[in-house]
Amino acid sequence: MSMFDLVIRNGHVATASDVFDADIGIRNGRIVQIGERLEPGIEEIDATGHFVLPGGIDSHVHLAQNSGDGIVMADDFETGTRSALYGGNTCVMPFCLQAKGQSLREALTAYHALADGNCFTDVSFHMIISDPSSSVLGQELPALVADGYSSFKVFMTYEGLRLNDAEIISTMDVARRTGARVMVHCENEDAIRYLIGLHEASGNVRPLAHATTRPVAVEREATHRALSLAEIVDIPVVIVHVSNGAAIDEIRAARRRGRMVIAETCPQYLMLTADDLDGMDWEGAKFVCSPPPRDRKEQEACWTGLQTGAFELFSSDHCPFRYDDPAGKLNAKGRQSFRHVPNGIPGVETRLPILFSEGVMKGRIDLAQFVALTSTNHAKAYGLTHKGRIAIGMDADIAIWDPQIRRIIRHADLHDGADYSPYEGTEIRGWPVSVVLGGRIMLKDGLLRGRKGDGQYRKRSTARS
Repeated sequence: MSMFDLVIRNGHVATASDVFDADIGIRNGRIVQIGERLEPGIEEIDATGHFVLPGGIDSHVHLAQNSGDGIVMADDFETGTRSALYGGNTCVMPFCLQAKGQSLREALTAYHALADGNCFTDVSFHMIISDPSSSVLGQELPALVADGYSSFKVFMTYEGLRLNDAEIISTMDVARRTGARVMVHCENEDAIRYLIGLHEASGNVRPLAHATTRPVAVEREATHRALSLAEIVDIPVVIVHVSNGAAIDEIRAARRRGRMVIAETCPQYLMLTADDLDGMDWEGAKFVCSPPPRDRKEQEACWTGLQTGAFELFSSDHCPFRYDDPAGKLNAKGRQSFRHVPNGIPGVETRLPILFSEGVMKGRIDLAQFVALTSTNHAKAYGLTHKGRIAIGMDADIAIWDPQIRRIIRHADLHDGADYSPYEGTEIRGWPVSVVLGGRIMLKDGLLRGRKGDGQYRKRSTARS
């Protein structure tokens, strides 16, 4: 009887620090041997000419999230994780949103019910704190961190969701006491509301106005403030979906002061510009997200940030809504004003191919950087102890890439629940063809073999674990 359940043979293996040719032997869901000419496995995948990489971890996605009156998110856990799998991911981290007045336990119970038995990848939840009451901060949140819910997000924008500075400090203090990780969405809501008022007074309500009411200064100021609050409380902090050079400068300045800052950017800030929001017949609504895409100069700043280590994380911020749908982008109010267009774009399936094609294949980053930015650093940042690396003892979560594939992104070929891709027509070089999750072949040669429910919820450690 073979000692291996699965052998991945003849692959070009990459980690965040090394690239080498080897076979990988897998047993009981874990990597147990890496070497040359391993004995046969019960199953085998021939990876000759292919890259063998850790499965992608997308630590910033929104699935099945309550989105307001009459608005429905396009992806539930089934469609969202299936789409993620086809894009080379083995774990995604969506957000459990606490409604005002709701206990965190109640929110998590309801969210788990949506996920349980429906996932094609592993999942782990961040919590969104919208109501930091004394009981939430004093009892619920510390208890949940101890139970493995070791990260939470706070917003500085969106009326009804944003926290004021005092509330942010109080929430960060829980992280200081428990070792949890805090993520911050950095935009100044008061400045945005001022600019919205000016735009509406002049009748400027088309989708492009979404970008001009959320300029770079709005993000830069909030980034500076979030970093300052984290410094006062004395905790590390994650600044999510950074879109521009000025915000990157704030992050670098904080690091020079000795602060630990983890920074994230996303495909939209490399591939889209504000001009995309200026489409005819309200087509620009497809690209409404926050922060908005910027211009070519800021795109280059984000690429430089990826190349030079300003960013540790590359996530999709997958937040899908259907475009031509009364419950999506073109809801009745959304057809009349940018203010009512749901914020967010789909992208969980195209995150990795875009960075592989535009980054690795065009020589902007190397394969080890790609692995770090898309998998290893996510596991490290959020306490996914046995994920994000190809090494003995790690979960056998592996994506096998064919660098010779050339493909045009067409939404008709994707697997999410939206009705468009913001990257429609983009030419891609290189695509994941097979995906292994916990030693189980989920996708082989582009064909789905795994089943809904094969993905499991994963608890996480804290910085103190």
